[in-house]
Amino acid sequence: MSSLNERADRAGHAAIAGTGGAAEAVADLDRLVLLGIADDLRRRTRLNGAGAHEPGAVADDLEAARRHRWIAGHWLAALHEAGLVSRDPAGRYHDLRAPRRAELAAARARMEAARTALGYPPELAEMMLRSLRLLPGLLRDEIGVQALLYPDGEPATADAVYRDNVISRYLNAAAAEVVREAAGRATAPLRILELGAGIGATTADLLPVLAARPVAFYLFTDLSPFFLDTARRRFEAGFLRYALLDIARDLPDQPGELDLVVAATMAHNAPHVGRMLDQVAALLAPGGRVLLVETVREHPQSLTSMPFALSPREGDGPPERHDGRAGTTRTYLRREEWLGALERSGLRVEVDLPRREDPLTALSQRLFVATR
Repeated sequence: MSSLNERADRAGHAAIAGTGGAAEAVADLDRLVLLGIADDLRRRTRLNGAGAHEPGAVADDLEAARRHRWIAGHWLAALHEAGLVSRDPAGRYHDLRAPRRAELAAARARMEAARTALGYPPELAEMMLRSLRLLPGLLRDEIGVQALLYPDGEPATADAVYRDNVISRYLNAAAAEVVREAAGRATAPLRILELGAGIGATTADLLPVLAARPVAFYLFTDLSPFFLDTARRRFEAGFLRYALLDIARDLPDQPGELDLVVAATMAHNAPHVGRMLDQVAALLAPGGRVLLVETVREHPQSLTSMPFALSPREGDGPPERHDGRAGTTRTYLRREEWLGALERSGLRVEVDLPRREDPLTALSQRLFVATR
């Protein structure tokens, strides 16, 4: 891997100096959420009795809104993988192993130590517990994910999820080093597009690097006007522009014009990741780069929040997928799938972090940087 990979890795670790191990803490938080879901299904569905049942019947018991019905099957698959429910050859579920009260209490007691080990602020742990309490309303679509991320309209929880934790600090610092290097070697003002920028969690670390550099524009885009309005209030750089953009439908038509395309924790939302990367590659000037921050494995600790954000506005199936995830409820691509997709789009991978032997890999989030 390139020297840029090494410099980005050093910058990332400098941002999290003093933090400890992760694998056991990740497992503890995952287990807490799985046990919480199992307990909810025990109390509210036919899985607390005899017989084997289709996921759709469980969704009926949960009174799931049409667009969230797929989530019941997604949860059941995760519980089956964890050994908490059995599945017969016909895909029906039975023999739910619901947690005892003492087991739930012990899992919650371990939560504080786990969140501290992972560098998670209190707001993130509080969101996990709140999401478990609010499962009925979330499934009925009476409560939206935005209410979880912005309780009382405050951004602290969203920042905890996307910015103020050990893996986000590492990845954003590594990404900032990549942008610093790109700005240092540029011979003309940089032209940058950020896709699905959301709360600007990565943007906030990239803008200071660009402050004293010539930048033609930094186009901050998202599907939601809410995030654009929030970013306008938060950021002050004169080169920032804003636009609504849906990556599934309307990537901009600027072939060969961009020096950098940033997509942090959102490229997996594309219905076909390979086609999206082909489009992104076409936008890049020769030597231009795409910078991706991506989750490469769905951890159970996100099962009570992120699936609700992914539900289609209409219909009762999982999000539309036409790549290797088609026909499944799988949200994320694996590391090897990302590397292969970048290569097939004619992009040469220069950064792939964290390193394979790094304890941070337990958190299953990565930085990929590839050059046209």
